[in-house]
Amino acid sequence: MKARYQYRFYPTDQQKQDLAKLFGCVRIVWNDALAICKKSEKVLKSGELQKLVITQAKKTEERQWLSEVSVVPLQQSVADLGVAFKNFFDSRNGKRKGRKVKPPRFKKRSNKQSARLTRRGFYVQGDKVYLAKIGTVKPIWSRDLPSNPSSVTIIKDCAGNYFLSFVVEIEPIQVDAKNQSIGIDLGIKTFAVMSNGSEAKSPDYSKLDRKLRKKQRKFAKQPKGSNRKQRTRHHIAKLNLKIANKRKDFLHKLSTKIVSENQTIVLEDLNVSGMVKNRKLARAISQQGWAEFRALCDAKSDKYGRDFRVISRWEPTSQICSDCGFKWGKIDLSIRSVLCMNCGTQQDRDKNAAKNIEKVGMGHRHDYKRTRRKGKTVSAAHSDEVSRITALPGR
Repeated sequence: MKARYQYRFYPTDQQKQDLAKLFGCVRIVWNDALAICKKSEKVLKSGELQKLVITQAKKTEERQWLSEVSVVPLQQSVADLGVAFKNFFDSRNGKRKGRKVKPPRFKKRSNKQSARLTRRGFYVQGDKVYLAKIGTVKPIWSRDLPSNPSSVTIIKDCAGNYFLSFVVEIEPIQVDAKNQSIGIDLGIKTFAVMSNGSEAKSPDYSKLDRKLRKKQRKFAKQPKGSNRKQRTRHHIAKLNLKIANKRKDFLHKLSTKIVSENQTIVLEDLNVSGMVKNRKLARAISQQGWAEFRALCDAKSDKYGRDFRVISRWEPTSQICSDCGFKWGKIDLSIRSVLCMNCGTQQDRDKNAAKNIEKVGMGHRHDYKRTRRKGKTVSAAHSDEVSRITALPGR
């Protein structure tokens, strides 16, 4: 089982110049190969592209400076382009599951920069890492590598921070689960409501978000190409990084706690791309990181030997009483508590949905024929009609 271990490092001034040259060469090779593929009728093989954009390009005056950096990351850049085209074609032909993958795009200098080295381009010696034609760097080892890395990716984010991302082989962790299963209902104000009654509130991004909006308005008014606009761009990248780190820390801790304590984790397949079309909630939904949380739970379930399940988005988890199976129909989002007209139980909307998610994921469903009501369901109840979900005969 493969995993990534990322560490931050602080290069010297000379190493920063060498890394900038490396990132530039990798970016140019990618863009040249992509331009050739777009002009040709078919996608060329990786070996043919490497001859054109690396071997033959080094002999020209325009690209002779490509020989000043290691050839390993240049070859990996062309190989990554081939993988990107394969993913695009497989997604378009239906061979790849998930959302549709867009075709590869040209890389920009202002975006995040990266370069990947295989084993013949680096080696780990003690607490230092040697990078080909860059020199020796000393990462901040927050944890030990479980095995010898097969590759390393040098990353420079938009805020100017440098990282080393190693790909290593890890063994699954054997930890006994405290609970058999758990259902999770995701939200905005309360990030996750579990079927066992516990809740996890999302971090407060409001302070950082206000600063970010202020900087973005300032950035939009500054003249293009000015030095102050570049400094504002750097400040915006730092604020975005703080928000991302705050969200990532919360999601990692929550997903680890949930996966380590439960044998089966059940989530609901949310239509996030459709939900963000609501312009009033788009920013709040995007900040939650529901897709990232789902990916973390899925990956950590494989690591801990857990069973991760996702139920259909069309399951009426908010329309059914989790105690008796009485279906009361659709209710307005402003209604947070429902009084079941069949069993008389006061149900919290989110906790009731979490319990239903767990039951559907585990294959335990209520007998809807037995609990079918005789009343007429109101399409949507108002906030002042919490207990009037159904109109029973004679009322």
